[in-house]
Amino acid sequence: MSPAITQQSGADSLAVIASELASLINIKSVPRSPQIHLVPTAHNTQLFVVNGSRLHNISSTVEARIEQLLQQRDEAGIANELIALGLDMPVLINDEPLQSPKIYALSLAIAQKCNMGCTYCYADQGDFGGPMKNMTTDTARQSINLLLKDCEPGSKVQVTFLGGEPLINRKALRDTTVYAFEEGRRKNVQVNFSLTSNGTLLKEDDAAFFEEYGFAVTISLDGIGEQHDQLRPMKNGAGTYQQIIEKIRPLLATQRRMQVSARVTVTPANMDLTKTLQEFVDMGFHSVGFSPLLRSSSGKGEMSKEDLDQMLQGMIACGLLFEQHVIMGKRFPFLNMVNALKEIAKGTHRPYPCGAGAGYMGVSADGELAACHRFVNEPAGHMGDLINGINPTLQNDWLASRHVHHQEPCHQCWARYLCGGGCHHEVLERGRTACDYIRGWLHYTMQAHERLARLAPHWYK
Repeated sequence: MSPAITQQSGADSLAVIASELASLINIKSVPRSPQIHLVPTAHNTQLFVVNGSRLHNISSTVEARIEQLLQQRDEAGIANELIALGLDMPVLINDEPLQSPKIYALSLAIAQKCNMGCTYCYADQGDFGGPMKNMTTDTARQSINLLLKDCEPGSKVQVTFLGGEPLINRKALRDTTVYAFEEGRRKNVQVNFSLTSNGTLLKEDDAAFFEEYGFAVTISLDGIGEQHDQLRPMKNGAGTYQQIIEKIRPLLATQRRMQVSARVTVTPANMDLTKTLQEFVDMGFHSVGFSPLLRSSSGKGEMSKEDLDQMLQGMIACGLLFEQHVIMGKRFPFLNMVNALKEIAKGTHRPYPCGAGAGYMGVSADGELAACHRFVNEPAGHMGDLINGINPTLQNDWLASRHVHHQEPCHQCWARYLCGGGCHHEVLERGRTACDYIRGWLHYTMQAHERLARLAPHWYK
């Protein structure tokens, strides 16, 4: 049998297993209690305690008692059972929102313009619904000054360059990087840099620059070949895949301090996730991650519930591929899996999905502050400006309204402190269309965590 046939046979088997797993997980991941969740594994059942995001092995006797309480919807009984098991603890997340937290990360819309014509772009094809413009070096420096103003010596901050396509404004990007690095060194603050690019404007000397300053570079690639070309064409409709692959080779060959990742926006048109993942891993990307398209400015390509069900199967297949490699002692940089396992292992519990409007903000080309890069030029996420600084009333009202305890139906969901309520921008624009998908993915990764903790404990070290 030829290697190609063997590989295809393996992929088909993986898809079948993933489909069967997804069907079971869709049933098992449904919220039944806001306090707990049962996670069946091959060896036993684990009890996920929502307060503190803790996983515990339980006996079949305890499982039977808890199952009965779940069927009866007896929340008082569940609380008493946790006390009897010694698994109760003080409430870690209350209704109090964050108040005027310090910022530790800024994303600069260094170029509010783009050379591509992606129909689904949240930024209205790069210009954020306004006139195309570049951020001036002065505005970018003001942004850095705001970020570093109150930093303690020895602390770390993050500067991200976004667009549009940030490399349209390459000189300002480079000048700002050097300025931020020097100012950080003067204040004894570590400044980390990242960039998200479509890859079409990369020059060979960009690799040396990004390596020198240790950039995390993310390249947007929505599948292989024609799949990508269909979703991410130039404004004249021409494909971009082959030119991007050629232009990123110097980055992939150079990366040491720099880390080059691929980000795949998943639509109904590019669902072959395992093939895409393996292709990009083989290319040498430091990591590969997938994100469903839940909201697009044009409404095109948004994922339906049926699409998300199919995506969950694909993600589980990718996860199984990850498990195979890790158990064999091989590195496999599937970012969604790596992040989920780390969050589960450390018991992440949070009242927000990210730092938007808190420690992280976006800056428009004109110096307006927004809750994040997706809210640039949108009144809903306005947070002030570089001249007057962060408006504490706007920020604190935002943090109060976006707390997961104030979101429906989040307060009844077992996954709320791992999820944090979902991307603010997507939820405000389209609602919570991905809850079943998110719960299904978390349920699967909890099961995978149990397997890998037994079979590949070295990975966690």
